[in-house]
Amino acid sequence: MGNEKMEKGEYLEKTQSMVTIDGSFNTSSTLKLTDNGTKKGIEADDTYEPFSNRDMTHATSNSGAFFHLLKSSLGSGILAMPNAFKNGGLIFGIVGTILTGIICTYCVHMLVICSQILSARVKKPTLGFAETAEVAFQTGPTKYKQWAGFAREFVYGALFATYYFGNTVYVVLIATSFKQVMDSNLGLDWDIRIYILFLALPLVPVGIIRTLKYLVPFSAMATVFIMVGLGFTIAYTLEDLPPVTSRHYFTSWHQLPLFFSTVLFAMEGIGTVIPIENSMKNPGHFLGCPGVLNIAMIIVVNLYGCVGFFGYLKYGDETKGSVTLNLPATALAESIKILVALSILFTYGLQFTVPTEIVWKRISHKFSEENQEKGYYIMRAFMILGTVVVASAVPNLSPAISLVGAICLSTLGLFCPAVIDTITFWEEDITASGIPWRWVKNAAIAIAALLALLSGTYASLIEMIHEYSQLPPIAPVE
Repeated sequence: MGNEKMEKGEYLEKTQSMVTIDGSFNTSSTLKLTDNGTKKGIEADDTYEPFSNRDMTHATSNSGAFFHLLKSSLGSGILAMPNAFKNGGLIFGIVGTILTGIICTYCVHMLVICSQILSARVKKPTLGFAETAEVAFQTGPTKYKQWAGFAREFVYGALFATYYFGNTVYVVLIATSFKQVMDSNLGLDWDIRIYILFLALPLVPVGIIRTLKYLVPFSAMATVFIMVGLGFTIAYTLEDLPPVTSRHYFTSWHQLPLFFSTVLFAMEGIGTVIPIENSMKNPGHFLGCPGVLNIAMIIVVNLYGCVGFFGYLKYGDETKGSVTLNLPATALAESIKILVALSILFTYGLQFTVPTEIVWKRISHKFSEENQEKGYYIMRAFMILGTVVVASAVPNLSPAISLVGAICLSTLGLFCPAVIDTITFWEEDITASGIPWRWVKNAAIAIAALLALLSGTYASLIEMIHEYSQLPPIAPVE
């Protein structure tokens, strides 16, 4: 994600989150439709148009979908971009950000197209992410149908990991921001873990709220806070910039996994794309040229590149996991740090909806009918405390961001769309003459995702080892 991939207010309220959409999926009915002859592929889908069968009572306009996409991408994740450039260099950072943006956008295109085609195959108006993966295998080649359930659960697992551990990263960011301000003004110099543990006090009441409409005021305040904080942060980074020649144009090969992992964390919001497209009044306008998605991603990539470039140019090798942590110890700058921290705190409950609904779907049957509500809140409270425990174990922001980006976002944003696209169009490719280019292309994306996962995880763990063993950090190439 970084995004803030998890600041996802209005569209989650309108769609009741991607988990609710996926959670309502009836496997047996899909299998029945498949058995009744829809597995032949695209040709059999001409009689059913998913768009015309959608409920448009609360549909989202093109502009609404556009702003939802921007909101899901432009959050605290953008503040990690200067740290990404620190691991890539000024010139490579620009090229790498553009390349990553193109690949992420293309994977979103693949996923949405597959979702639309598969909706027609099984005659359902909409499909969620996990549903799309399941139906792809159910309506795909016979030898892979047995993997349909695994595909659904794999996507659910990837969604859970992305959102749950993303929340853990944000706990670290909130605590680090408050620690800086308290250390500067009160000279406390407490361990960061103390601040993380204290965060449990506001996180539990804010995060335990289940009804999305009660979170709207928090989401509104969070949006204002992050936009104000981001604006002032950018203004700070543009002051008294050093010459471009004072920074690395390219750092070193061993730092590139950290660069790509951080960019993936900041930029990738693929888990929110299908709910946005499903809620549109004119879903045909989501893709295409220019299309809502393309316009939004062009803006996102340009903003991310600019913030990363100027943030690293300003602070160089001193750039921290969030550029707000580099701001001076002035009253205004410290107010900005608090605003950004509060913006994340106020959206914590909203961000927590996805992982809690995934878990609740699997354990709700263990509670009696009269204890359902109590069981839900107990589960949610323990899960919130879990993010605090994990954050206390890994309280260093920069490698935590890279680790989540490497493991979660490379899997959810790159690997899953490549596999789903391959299975969805399997029959079309094996009957075409010549080289199955779709297989080749998707294999390349899947391999890139696995390389990003392995190399990013390794580099992040090495950085953590250096951090916690108090060894000197790996120095960039001069």
